[in-house]
Formats: sequence, C-alpha cells, structure tokens
Amino acid sequence: MSKKLIFIAFVVSLGGFLFGFDAGIISGVMSYAGPEFNLSEGQVGWVVSSPSFAAMLAMLFSGRLSDMIGRKKILLVVAFLYAVSALFSAYATSYEMLYIARMVGGLAFGAALVLAPMYIAEVSTAENRGKLVAIQQLNIVLGFFVAFLSNYFFNKYNTPDSSFLNDDNVWRWMLGVELFPAVLYFLALFFVPRSPRWLCLKNKFEEAKKILNDLHGKEKGESEIEAIEKNLHTEKNTEKVAIKDLLKRSLRYILVVGLIVGILQQITGINAVYFYATSIFKQTGIGTDASFSSGVLLSTVTVIFTFVAMYLIDRTGRRPLLLVGTAGIALSLLLCAYGFKQATYTLTSEKIATFQFADAKKLQPYVNQLFENDVDFKNSMKQVLGNQVYSKNDGAILEAATSMNATLVLIGILGFIACFAFSLGPVMWVLLSELYPIKYRGLAIGVIAFVNSFISSVVQLIFPWELSNLGNAMSFFIFGAIAFVGFFILLKILPETKGKSLEQIENEFVRN
Repeated sequence: MSKKLIFIAFVVSLGGFLFGFDAGIISGVMSYAGPEFNLSEGQVGWVVSSPSFAAMLAMLFSGRLSDMIGRKKILLVVAFLYAVSALFSAYATSYEMLYIARMVGGLAFGAALVLAPMYIAEVSTAENRGKLVAIQQLNIVLGFFVAFLSNYFFNKYNTPDSSFLNDDNVWRWMLGVELFPAVLYFLALFFVPRSPRWLCLKNKFEEAKKILNDLHGKEKGESEIEAIEKNLHTEKNTEKVAIKDLLKRSLRYILVVGLIVGILQQITGINAVYFYATSIFKQTGIGTDASFSSGVLLSTVTVIFTFVAMYLIDRTGRRPLLLVGTAGIALSLLLCAYGFKQATYTLTSEKIATFQFADAKKLQPYVNQLFENDVDFKNSMKQVLGNQVYSKNDGAILEAATSMNATLVLIGILGFIACFAFSLGPVMWVLLSELYPIKYRGLAIGVIAFVNSFISSVVQLIFPWELSNLGNAMSFFIFGAIAFVGFFILLKILPETKGKSLEQIENEFVRN
C-alpha cells in the first residue's frame, strides 16, 4: 500500500475529522451557551441535533449529485461550508443564529460522511480497502479527541482571573477554532485526484487508467481497470437510476443489511454520549472540571480502539467485529443503567455553603432531604433556582449531592465507546462502501446515510428530555436493550465481505 494512497485517504476523510470535532466541541459549548441564551431542554436538544437534520438532506442527495458532477467537486464545497459554519457559529448573537450556522455545518458533514468512504473504496483494492475506508472513522475519533482536549484547555483557562476568557466568550472560541482545520481541508483537496471508478462511469478510461497505475503500479492498475470496464459493460451504467430501483428484488438483501446496520449504529445512543459527554459525566457527580477531563479520556479510548479496528478489519473480517462489538455495547450500556439506578442525592448545609452563586441559600429547605432518583432531584433544584441558574451551576450542585459509584458508570461508558470504535463506528462505512454496485452506490449509500442521520438527530434531540423526564438509568437501559436486540438481528443476517473485490461482492450478493 503506497504512501500516496494513504495520504489521499487521509485527506479525503478530513471531513470526518471536522464532524468529530464539531460533535465533541458542542458538549462543552452548551455548558456555557445554554445558560447564556437561557435555553430550554428542547432548545438545547435542537442546537445540538440541528446539524444532523441538515445532514439528512445532504446525505440523501450528495451521493447522487457526486455521481453526476464528481466526488472531488462536492468535497471542495463541503470544506467551504465547514469554514462558513465555524465562523458564523462563533459570532452567533442569538439562539436562532447559532442553530442556523450549525445547520450549515450539518450540510457539510452529511455530504462528507457519505462521499469519503465511497471515494476511498473506489481508489482502493480488495486487500487494503477495509483499512483505508476505516481512516474515515479514525479521522472522526481524532476530531473528537482534539475537540475534547480543546474544550478541556478552554475550560481550564476560563478563570475569574483571566483577562482573555470568560463565561460569555469561551464557547465562541471553542466553536471558532474549527475554522483552521476547515481551511486546511479545503487546500489539501486540491492534491487529490478524481475517483477512477467515477471517471470510468463517465467514459474517461484513459484518465482513470493513469490514476490507478499511479496509485497501484502498472500491473495492478491494469487489472483494476479491466475489472471495472467489464463490470460497467455488464451493468449498463449509462442508464438513469431512481430511488425506486433500490427496491429491486436483486438489491433487497443488501439494502436491508445496510439499513439495519445504519439504524443500529445511531439508535444505540453513540451521538447522545459524544454530543452530551460533559453533561453525562456531570450526572455522576464528579464536577465540571472532572467532566471536561473525562471527555479527553473518552476520546483517547476511542482513538485507541479505532486503531484496533483498522488492524483487525482486513484480518478477522467485518462480521466478527460487528457481532462482538454490538454485544459489548449492550453489556456496557446496561452497566451504565445499573450504576445510575443505585444513585441517591442529598444536600447538606456544609455543601450548600461552598456554592459560589448568589441564590444558593434558596436550597436550605432541601437540606438532608434524600432523593432516590435524579429526575426528582433536578426538578426540585430547577423549581427553586430557575432553569438558567441551575443549568449554569449543575456541575457543582450534582457534585455536592450525588452519592453513587461513578467509576462503574465511567467503565460502562468507556466500554461502550471502545466497543463502538472497533465495530459499528468504522465497519458500517466499510460495509456500505462495499455492498452496492457502482451504478447504485451513490444513491444507496445516500439513502441509508439519510436514515442513519435521521435516527442520530432524533436521538440527540430527545436525549436532554430523556435525562430530565425518564432519568439517567432508564435512558441508558433503553439504549442497552436496543443493542441487545440488534445483536441477534445481526447474527441472523450479516454477510462477510472481507478480501473480495467490489465486483466479486456484486456478483455474489446482487446477481446471484
């Protein structure tokens, strides 16, 4: 595998880095922006989830649009939109401006998450395709890591003595720094060639041949172009493709597999954990500062186990990783639910005296009152303090009142993240890039990614409501139960694509 091929895969999937950065950064941003704009739980959910709603549209149309005008051109637009989103998010003066700016970013990452694995699969060979497509997931988790690290340092240096950072502007800097990797992404894309398989689709065989020979050597390049030409001739790819064509009997099996994996990836709550990581860790009572540092630990685990996935995916195969990972996800989430179920909440006069906000004395009527669930406790605090004051000081209040085994929950969350990072995270995109014939690939991946993003946005939107009304324990139990059911569905239907060319996969799962 050439260094040039690795470089191309890394550059193309930088859109994944920006998605991960945006997803990770918002968990810290809302700790400040939420109280500043006095947002309700529904409004917090919308600011966080609105990019995913915008991404749905981009995912639905970007694949088909790239079939018409090319993968590379769309990726350049993606990089530009990321930069615009970062700039306007940082300068947001209202709740409405903030979520609209983030929706622009949603259009960008929706297209990027579809096009990067598609492009990488089209420049790869069967032997290295899994590892190269998994670079997309590596970039996503590196984005999370950098975002959580950035949040940690911004929060650390946001002190009363600081003349530069304060509660009113720290979240703007958190969002604004995304501009720098967005500009780098845009410039780096000019060093990436057009997709050779897309060029063949447009009957530009000489240019495609030159690119494949440059990437894989003359012998392998000739073999790849021959297989592509034969496949294109068989499939008559000049015909127009409509969404209804995906319902053909020959495509039904791989469409069902893609949809189930795409839904399961998000409905188990991964983006609820990522996007609300700081808030979740606050629920354990470890405090605001520790919540930010725990986010760094979470993203570190993600990076480590993504490397594990890249090492194993072309050795053990896609099916074993997905099955083992999904089982681990179910167990980890149920462990979180058990940990939160054991929690109790009590405020003492000594603890209340340590609070630094003016309305702390209003909490005196609750001294030594035992709350056996987080819903009743938080509702009582909001009732006496008001939503804005509670939201701004929830970390300190929960740290003072919570009695629980926080380590148990932390193990559960890190176990969930680790299992996701070597299974549903990278393997879904590898499978989607492999399963569909080139004629239908852009449309099929776009439709499945649309459903995937819809599930993600709904999970993000309702998660604050879930925590507030159902409680921590029930929220995690629901995710764990869904993962448990998903494991048995995958056990029944999941195919193996390891070591097969895209043309072999099409012959086995479509034509036959």
